[in-house]
Amino acid sequence: MAAIIDNAFGQLLKQWRSQRNFSQLDLSITSNVSQRHISFLESGRSKPSREMVLTLSTVLDIPLRQQNKMLTAAGFAALYSEFDLSDPEVAPIRRALEFTLRQQEPYPALVMDRYWNQVMMNQGAKRLIGWLTEGKELPAEIGPNLIKLMLHPQGVKEHVENWEVVASHLIHRVHRETRTGGEQQSQVLFNSLLAYPEVDNLWRSPVKENWQLPLLNTIFSKSDRRLSFFTTLTTLGTPQDITLQELRLECLFPTDRATEEVYRTLFECG
Repeated sequence: MAAIIDNAFGQLLKQWRSQRNFSQLDLSITSNVSQRHISFLESGRSKPSREMVLTLSTVLDIPLRQQNKMLTAAGFAALYSEFDLSDPEVAPIRRALEFTLRQQEPYPALVMDRYWNQVMMNQGAKRLIGWLTEGKELPAEIGPNLIKLMLHPQGVKEHVENWEVVASHLIHRVHRETRTGGEQQSQVLFNSLLAYPEVDNLWRSPVKENWQLPLLNTIFSKSDRRLSFFTTLTTLGTPQDITLQELRLECLFPTDRATEEVYRTLFECG
């Protein structure tokens, strides 16, 4: 009864429905739940079953972390686990990620969490970041956060030749992730990035395009050495764990032969 009086679930449901641009009718049709019942759930006049919470969460594409919050708001136990990558339960996943990182050598690859913090990286990524940051004293606030490394004025910004294009895409991407994830920590990250010089203006402008290639490329330039990479992004399929759902594997590939040659010469690879 307390859950109904507090109506925590109803408020969350309405919030997610609005965020996904669903009307009550849209949600009713898609979930095969009557519009009247959805209205009652949002107002607190009806209490959802556990299955109803999961059904509506799936239709609204709510992340697992937030689905747990939906369940607890409705008076049920959380369903999805949140293991650390060092835990034995996810050892097969960690081995698969380590294998993929090795296979990407000598080129950079890294695993990040949903807040862009580095979780794992291969030797190629360590070499590239080490080269870009050599001789620099990075601000403590950057820490292991890779998007802060790219956007902070004292990060690697000076070595990104097409920084405005890259930064424009990155800040709009963070905003999309903030909207779809519905997490306060993501919003805090987004707000902190907007405080960096030029980033707020890029966010308020249309995404800058690079028409020379079908994919966004990042061009690093330092000491007359120029490296151009495009990036692939991989997520784990059908995860049933919060940590695994939030991991992203990013691999950098040379955009041209010149980058391949400069990279291998610079880092004495092969």
